[in-house]
Amino acid sequence: MNVFHTPIDWQPSLSGPLLQLRPLGPQDFEALYAAGSDPLIWEQHPERDRYQRQQFERYFQSGLESKGALIAVDTVTGEVIGCSRFTNFVQAQSEIEIGYTFLIRRCWAKGYNREFKDLMLNYAFQFVDNVVFVVGEHNLRSRKAVEKLGATYVKRKLRAPKPCDEFSVVYQLSKSSQTCCY
Repeated sequence: MNVFHTPIDWQPSLSGPLLQLRPLGPQDFEALYAAGSDPLIWEQHPERDRYQRQQFERYFQSGLESKGALIAVDTVTGEVIGCSRFTNFVQAQSEIEIGYTFLIRRCWAKGYNREFKDLMLNYAFQFVDNVVFVVGEHNLRSRKAVEKLGATYVKRKLRAPKPCDEFSVVYQLSKSSQTCCY
């Protein structure tokens, strides 16, 4: 018997009341850079200079190359307000990473990040059993946000690629541990 497997589209278009997520494209650079050029967004991130154009260009290019990057657009204003991506899909472990996420400051603590992650988790859990988040060890804001999702701490690891000897922490969220309808 022939079994055909359709590849998973890790750049879906998703929407909720606050956000529209769509695949990142080359035409999005200026709008996304405008959103990400605030140094306070990156102050706890291991790459604190990502707000500078040259560093942001590397972030943007790696997003395009990942074939999993999603740009976030505010449903009310139409403004580009951030980005995230699916990355490091490991079919044998039924696992995908969600990471490289940022949102503009006016969206912090207003439900945008939760909706962002819920949209991505709902999509991912159609195809995998586990989602991991790799966060800079000293990025307390992002660690707290991941913990609020219900993700559990798994381990500490040396960053790769490592611009310095900084560590990341890995969290995991399993579909089987969810009480909601992912």
